[in-house]
Amino acid sequence: MPCVYRRRRCWQTHAMSCCLNALPRTCCLSVLRPALLVCALLAGPLAIAAAPSLMEPRPAAGPRVYEARVTRVFDGDTLWVKPLAGGRYRKLRLDGLDAPEICQTGGTASRDALAARVLEQVVTVSERSHDDYGRALVHLTHAGDDVGALLVLQGHAWSYRWRRSQGPYAQQEQQARTLNKGLFGDAAAEVPRDFRKRHGPCPLPAR
Repeated sequence: MPCVYRRRRCWQTHAMSCCLNALPRTCCLSVLRPALLVCALLAGPLAIAAAPSLMEPRPAAGPRVYEARVTRVFDGDTLWVKPLAGGRYRKLRLDGLDAPEICQTGGTASRDALAARVLEQVVTVSERSHDDYGRALVHLTHAGDDVGALLVLQGHAWSYRWRRSQGPYAQQEQQARTLNKGLFGDAAAEVPRDFRKRHGPCPLPAR
């Protein structure tokens, strides 16, 4: 069957499908190839014009913020919440501080201090990222107060140090040290990082 090609014009308001629809199924390959090339050249700038947002840089994603109810406190910097908007329970790790392990000196007091403040309370969660254990790293706000800052100020946690940085709660830690609050009044208190190096992680609680 001879190749039949009816020339039709593709207006700029149409996409590539317009050009392809202009070709009958009986078109031979020798005609179809140049036709597809023309359609591709026309559709390229049209696609960009139709979706200019694709060419614009996307703004950097900020923290994920939501309201949640605290359902469990595991230790001084780890807790579980249930988002008020629904969804699964989430395991969170307070960002910017380091509370004693539950099995070391001060660990129970640190957990109890956090529980006394937020357990069964509605808090504002600001997620920054996730740690190696899958916990969301968060700043927690309750009744307008930074929960992490309060824990450090009361001597229940250290400001989290990283390389040369003294951490975001260095000022609160210094105040607690000056007043010998909590951990900072105990000469035997040990930074959790050092404790884990010597003893390993705490055993999991019996279910």
